Amino acid sequence: MIANRRPVSRAQSAFVILDTALLPEDIDYDSTSRRFFVTSILQKKIVTMDASGGERDFAISPDHWPMVAIKVDAERRVLWATEVAFNGFAIVPKADWGRSVLLEYDLDRGTLLTRIEGPRNGNLGDMVLADGGDPVVSDGDGGGIYRVHDRRLDRIDHGDFVSPQTFAICRNSNTAFVPDFVRGTAMMNLATGSARWLSTQGHYDLDGIDGLYCRGNLLIAAQNGASPERVISFSLDGTSSAVVSQRVIERGGSLGDPTHGVFVGRIFYYIANSGWSSLDEHGVLNPSAALTPARIMRFDLSERTPGGVE
Repeated sequence: MIANRRPVSRAQSAFVILDTALLPEDIDYDSTSRRFFVTSILQKKIVTMDASGGERDFAISPDHWPMVAIKVDAERRVLWATEVAFNGFAIVPKADWGRSVLLEYDLDRGTLLTRIEGPRNGNLGDMVLADGGDPVVSDGDGGGIYRVHDRRLDRIDHGDFVSPQTFAICRNSNTAFVPDFVRGTAMMNLATGSARWLSTQGHYDLDGIDGLYCRGNLLIAAQNGASPERVISFSLDGTSSAVVSQRVIERGGSLGDPTHGVFVGRIFYYIANSGWSSLDEHGVLNPSAALTPARIMRFDLSERTPGGVE
């Protein structure tokens, strides 16, 4: 336990988000325009950032709710995002609590193309794109996983999840690694909805994950439900059905609340010190807290450490 509290830092700062009022949640990247896209909880908008952190508004939340998940479909030149009227959030009208919406934007013009209402009393707070560009969104409050079909949301899970977060779909795979904030991490077949939980083997902590990302035989996790919070990589066996080792990328220190990330080639970029810990359960800044600049960190997966296990 003492060793687990020791700070670890193998990542470098890519740039700082100077607007402390933003409270960034999710991030993605468009290789064509070479821009990062970041959602804002408190400012209720999507912003673009270049490699130096230069910021511009891309879209304002049409319902004036926090902007949460985001995914870029560079091939089809569209951007998908969600906005969520969090239950109990003071910056959201009480009449809207429990609503969430999936939005489709023109990636180059920023115009809104499609608006899809989510399930009532839900929280469509996380999203990935399946093969073919279909958004697949998870409901962190209701436990459902939904796939877009003909501009409607179809539930595809079998009710196995309590609070599914951002899950990982590996390249050319019909299997998703779904992190449940409460139960751990499962492998789910996207066609059948069947799920099988990964064993922790009494050694690996696979719950409390906010964002999960796949690269080769690695799963990279932003694990803000762990103590201390951390960004970590899990190595899978040859069948991609069991964790065999882990390596901490960043833990403790100035990491703050890591939320989500994105791969750009072999580089994994992720949001650190997002600011969530400075808010109370109503989304109001705690009297004794102050929002500080969030950071976008970068980690090169080609880096290796002796043994590769922590």
